[in-house]
Amino acid sequence: MGIRVAHIGTGNVGRLALAGVLEAPECELTGVWVSNAAKVGRDAGELAGLDGVTGIPATGDFDEIIAARPDCAVYCAMGDTRPFEAIEDVRQLLAAGIDVVGSAPVTLQHPWQVFPQDVVDGVEQAARDGGASLFITGVDPGFANDLLPFALMSTCRRVEQVRCLEIADYATYDGATVMFDVMGFGKPEDETPMLYLPGVLGMAWGTTIRQLAAGLGVEVDEITEHVEREPAPEAFDVAAGHIPRGGTAAVRFEITGVVAGRPAIVVEHVTRLREDLRPDWARPAQPGGSYRVEITGEPSYAVDICPTSRQGDHNHAAIVAAAGRIVNAIPAVVAAEPGIRTTLDLPLGTGKGRFAA
Repeated sequence: MGIRVAHIGTGNVGRLALAGVLEAPECELTGVWVSNAAKVGRDAGELAGLDGVTGIPATGDFDEIIAARPDCAVYCAMGDTRPFEAIEDVRQLLAAGIDVVGSAPVTLQHPWQVFPQDVVDGVEQAARDGGASLFITGVDPGFANDLLPFALMSTCRRVEQVRCLEIADYATYDGATVMFDVMGFGKPEDETPMLYLPGVLGMAWGTTIRQLAAGLGVEVDEITEHVEREPAPEAFDVAAGHIPRGGTAAVRFEITGVVAGRPAIVVEHVTRLREDLRPDWARPAQPGGSYRVEITGEPSYAVDICPTSRQGDHNHAAIVAAAGRIVNAIPAVVAAEPGIRTTLDLPLGTGKGRFAA
């Protein structure tokens, strides 16, 4: 019998992760939880966008998911706008002895010195009580700024700075909550969205800064934030909705981990809704978007990561990658010691079992 897996959340990441669970030979789906009442009762295969019927209908009852006693839960419910609710969901699963791997809440990727210690202790205690482990990942924050930089830094004689960039056109991304409520696209510059409130960027990407510092064996003195926003020169529409003239249409932000008075660890995001906006900002290595890891040291590196997909554009490809990292980590997380696990703790994934002739 395979690893019994429950699935929670079928949004942009969740539906692709659900497809991965259904296709993974090592996994056996036990149930699917959805927050949208219109999805309750629909078959898991339909929600995943796959042909065929699984015989597993979606439920809106979280207790029903726990009662099925899965070995592991894939947690892809929204965490950006409901971080404490997501943490409570995860805590319940861990306390019930269910391992968790997922995309949220992002602060649990590497929460130490980022999130309040009493919250971290509560999650850790639940994991110890249930004998369960937790691994949260994604693309950015995620493997593009932890796994890949670690692979490069492991070859260096000296590292002076590591910079991780996401450079992307989000015009085709249809996640309206993230686009408008979190990132503030379409909003006037005098209106501050959630992501740019003081300290929020440092918390969201502090997981990356602290984890890279832990891998390097250094202490971060402080984390600084910098944001630039560019208004739309005229009104236009994107997949998520309407951008009025003067509303935010491009944004660049940096989160910097200062070590010994120097900017040692930097995460930079350049997000446009049209490619002609702010040509002076960093440009992607392929049309639409790419990720980049720059290591300054001996040797130095500049590595571009260009996700593509047969099923969609660069945004779709990045979400497929996030879902793949989640699903492929399930066996390692199930085998891990109880507690919050990070990229620093898990064995190197190699794509075992994923070769397709």
